Amino acid sequence: MANFAKLSKLKVALFKKGTEKEANPNRVESSNNMMTVLLKELADQLSSTRFFILFSLIALTGIVSFYSAATNIRAATEDAVSQFILIRLFTTSGSSLPSFTWFLSILGPLVGLSMGFDAINAEQNSGTMTRLLAQPIYRDDVINGKFLARLFVLILITLALGFFVAGMGIIITGVPPTGEEVMRLLLYLALSIVYMGFWLALAMLFSLMFRHTATSALCSMSLWLFFSIFVPILAGMVADAIFPVTQSSDAMAQLYNIRLSQAISRLSPATLYSEAAVTILSPSVRTLGPVLLEQTYGAISGFLPLGQSLLLIWPHITGLVAGTILIFGITYTLFLRQEIRA
Repeated sequence: MANFAKLSKLKVALFKKGTEKEANPNRVESSNNMMTVLLKELADQLSSTRFFILFSLIALTGIVSFYSAATNIRAATEDAVSQFILIRLFTTSGSSLPSFTWFLSILGPLVGLSMGFDAINAEQNSGTMTRLLAQPIYRDDVINGKFLARLFVLILITLALGFFVAGMGIIITGVPPTGEEVMRLLLYLALSIVYMGFWLALAMLFSLMFRHTATSALCSMSLWLFFSIFVPILAGMVADAIFPVTQSSDAMAQLYNIRLSQAISRLSPATLYSEAAVTILSPSVRTLGPVLLEQTYGAISGFLPLGQSLLLIWPHITGLVAGTILIFGITYTLFLRQEIRA
């Protein structure tokens, strides 16, 4: 009955859009229909029990991570000379509690997967999708509206969590943030949104490929575990097999081993995100690769400006954005060509 009620609301909205178009023929029908689907999906997501559970979990994560950083704020500022205190709250961990970045690197993909694993097949199984596509609405409006609505929810959750930790940090420390700190924090939150959007697009792809929601959820979780856990392990195994390192190995053999291991590990979006997040939130990071002793001669210690930090992680950001667009593009194409049956 709930599905029929939602479909009836969508019919009324589409009818209103149609009458408005007759009154003003210059309006674009496709954009209106997509906005209708987006608002309908957004209302369903924000009023669902799933959103309440995810938001509660994220809020608990924010409280725990802030407590971990606040209890170690002295250690976080000893070597910073009162610089970058705000963003160090996100990377400081306690004796038994991990940092905010660790929490978000684990929970972010889970939130994205939970938002998208049943985005399409759940409506197919209930018959809502067939009735929806029978309305005067394009398929691309449906898939675009579904993705954008869920992405908006991810943006809402991420910004709420990030601003909560930042706001409480400013209140506790009493130190106003600098402009560069604010920019680094916003870039980190934007990077986290892109990272979660990658897993959202992947989950929606599996939701389109598999009929049952349990199968799409299992495949999504399996791929996340593969990229997060097994790819770094396989990277080390392959590097040791091609460039074995023993006690008698020279420095170049060790260097080739590390570089190959890093190159393979960066095939994982989890590695790209973790390296980019650390570089943005830690201005003291000056390189992401191995450093030879000769390279440290004459080096001046200090913090990298924001522009230099972005140069280090530009390939990481490009890879995450390109991967998200590619996966959603595949989902978009398959949805337009797939035969939807009741």
